[in-house]
Amino acid sequence: MLIVRDVFTAKPGQASKLAKLFKGMAKDMPGTGPARVLTDLVGDYNTVVMEFEFKNLGEYEKAMMEYSNMPKTPENTQRMAEYQNMYQTGKREILRSVD
Repeated sequence: MLIVRDVFTAKPGQASKLAKLFKGMAKDMPGTGPARVLTDLVGDYNTVVMEFEFKNLGEYEKAMMEYSNMPKTPENTQRMAEYQNMYQTGKREILRSVD
């Protein structure tokens, strides 16, 4: 099992808006299971995390291909523009779950 975490540092005052936007986007992501959206309680300020689970890298790659091939609707384009203006930095972590 793989855990994919997209970790963002939101601009000041934007973390809750970014988390809400990600929550809406996560349910529309093709090929993914249930997603979690997390915000910081302690640690670096303004952190927003979107987390997904995949069985393996092949499943992850397939989901990313489906996501990149999603129709470029005005709504999707607007959401992308919104979230790109809400964060300062971001990174992706891919972790293996130890059973």
